Amino acid sequence: MGWQKTFTLPRRSKGCHLVTDSVLAQISEGIENVEVGMLFLFIQHTSAALSINENYDPDVRRDMDMALDTIVPESLKWMHTDEGPDDSVSHTKASLVGSTISVPITKGHLNLGTWQGIYLTEFRHAAHTRRVVATVLS
Repeated sequence: MGWQKTFTLPRRSKGCHLVTDSVLAQISEGIENVEVGMLFLFIQHTSAALSINENYDPDVRRDMDMALDTIVPESLKWMHTDEGPDDSVSHTKASLVGSTISVPITKGHLNLGTWQGIYLTEFRHAAHTRRVVATVLS
């Protein structure tokens, strides 16, 4: 069986944001009766991404943002800047991190590791809301 829902994450500015609770609030009805299955989350944007990483220490999120800024600096001579100087740099980071994550579902719960959480990695300086498609297959 399958279940699908599109929802919007709250407005966030640049950075790595822990959104596990926001996601769970949106998908609980879709996973509650799943014994064994998979959750796929797909972000419908080209300047933000989804990731799974440590959910305990907020320094990890700041470190990830710093590392991505170092790997893909805004200071390069980007050609596509129609929406501002963070335009192409955001697209590039989104391609590196990815638009989809998958999480196993076991007995109605996300089967994340002890210290794992779902991140929204927002690459635009201005705050944006972000649409996510959640698909559950069991």
